[in-house]
Amino acid sequence: MLSKKVIVITDGDEYARKAIDYLAGEVGGTSLAQYSANPTTASSEEIIKAVNRAEEEPVYVLLDDAGIQGVGPGEQVLLDLAKELSITIIGAIAVASHTRYSEWSRFTFAIDRRGEIVAQGVDKEGEREIEFGRISGDTVYSLDELDIPTVVAIGDIGKMYGQDDLKKGAPITRKAIELILERADENEKGE
Repeated sequence: MLSKKVIVITDGDEYARKAIDYLAGEVGGTSLAQYSANPTTASSEEIIKAVNRAEEEPVYVLLDDAGIQGVGPGEQVLLDLAKELSITIIGAIAVASHTRYSEWSRFTFAIDRRGEIVAQGVDKEGEREIEFGRISGDTVYSLDELDIPTVVAIGDIGKMYGQDDLKKGAPITRKAIELILERADENEKGE
C-alpha cells in the first residue's frame, strides 16, 4: 500500500483553517482543517483515519499547541503521524509565533512577508529575524526530531500585515506549499 503524502502546518487558528481550505482547492489536495483547533483537540487516531480516508493528496494537517511548552497536543499528533507507516510527511510549514517559551526549529527555507526566500528566520509578522536557520514558534519543537524533507518557515498564516491575506490568495502560504511540492517531486525523481 502506498503511503499518503501529508503536509503538516503548525497553526490551527481560524485564519490558518480558511487559508488551507482555500489553497487545497487551488493547488490540489485535501484539507483536514475541520480537525484543527487552537490547541489541537482531535486525537492522533482521528487524524490518522482522516488522512487515510482522504481522496486527494497531499493531505494538509493543521496542528497547534497554543503556547503549551514542550510536546503539546499538536506536537503529539505530529509525532504519531511521523510513526504511522501509512503516512509520509513530505513537508512542514513552520509558523512563527510570539511564544513565552522559546521553542525553535531548523528549517529548509524561510519566506518573508514580501514573498522572498531568506536565510534568516522570520517572526510572526513575516519580518526577517537576526538569527540564521532557526524559527521560533509554539508548535515547532518536535520538527527537529523528525526526518521531514522540507520545512518552510513563514509568519502567521493569513496575516503578516495583510501580505498573506486570503483576499490576496494567501500568497506566502501558497508559496510555502509549492516549495514543498516541488521538492517532493524532485525527491521522487531522484529515488
